[in-house]
Amino acid sequence: MTSPEPFKDRKQRLTSYFVRPMVQTSRHVCASNQTFHNITQLSHSCTRAGEALAGFCCLNPMLLRQLTYRGLTHPHLRVHLRRPQCSQDMARPSSDLAALREIFSQAKNIAIITGAGVSAESGVPTFRGAGGYWRKWQAQELASPEAFSRNPSRVWEFYHYRREVMLTKNPNPAHLAIAECEERLSRQGRALTVITQNIDELHRRAGSSNILELHGNLFKTRCISCGHEAANYKSPICAALQGKGAPDPDTNDAQISVEELPRCEHKGCHGLLRPAVVWFGENLDSDILTRAEKVLDSCDLCLVVGTSSVVYPAAMLAPQVAARGVPVAEFNMENTPATMKFKFHFHGPCGTTLPPALARHEAEPT
Repeated sequence: MTSPEPFKDRKQRLTSYFVRPMVQTSRHVCASNQTFHNITQLSHSCTRAGEALAGFCCLNPMLLRQLTYRGLTHPHLRVHLRRPQCSQDMARPSSDLAALREIFSQAKNIAIITGAGVSAESGVPTFRGAGGYWRKWQAQELASPEAFSRNPSRVWEFYHYRREVMLTKNPNPAHLAIAECEERLSRQGRALTVITQNIDELHRRAGSSNILELHGNLFKTRCISCGHEAANYKSPICAALQGKGAPDPDTNDAQISVEELPRCEHKGCHGLLRPAVVWFGENLDSDILTRAEKVLDSCDLCLVVGTSSVVYPAAMLAPQVAARGVPVAEFNMENTPATMKFKFHFHGPCGTTLPPALARHEAEPT
């Protein structure tokens, strides 16, 4: 079995991937450390993943190389992954920090993929699970173009609430360790890039500058008329949302008129603004995705921090890196469907486990 081809050598790209209720194929392939299974069944339902959601599916994790890597670019395809049939042949990942530190000391291009687990340690609501409601709605009922078209007032209340909450949160030790490491390595001619699924800007506020935001940014807006996108830190974002957005289930919708919602100020456009985040049914920014793929194609060390490895396409990124022999270290509160594919796994809060891994190594210049 030949080694996986680099991302750049894969020609085909689909800009979106929509899950149908049932897809059947038959062929199974199993070879040493790379076990590939075609989809046997995809069953679709809705759930939130990160900022929006996509289909729930049933599929084997190793089919991901069967699906052209760039094919699954839907931002929030979430899948339940079955354990690979050949998983007993996989070596259990190491928790040897000294071994990781030795690799870290030699790495020239480090990629760090981050997910909701990093922000959760700063107290950021995840809107997941049984308690993951805003009023009586789950996030997937609000994070879509259709929801915004039906009731832009309600959707803006939801995002106004999230923006205001984020203004009260601060980066935690994991964010700060990443930012300090990036700045330190840059002086040594080494590179560190953050590829994040989070939309909360905590990496930037911590001091990181080399950031690729796969799912957009809570503090950016996009005009639905002229398409202009810009940073927006107004609090409140418009006068009509002052004091609105309370999450209590008994709170009534404010029913703000469209004319009073956030409006575009670019060249007198005055069109309706929306949050510049990736919603269910929308494509990832192809430029951001291409840049992320290039980073991962050239990295010689990859860290996966606070991500559940079930949100696609981000869940495919680190396993693809590991498949070409690059060391991957996972930092998480629990094992994930991808854990057994990685060289290292460090269990515990990211704010505790990550800083020692990224601290100055004795081999680094002072």
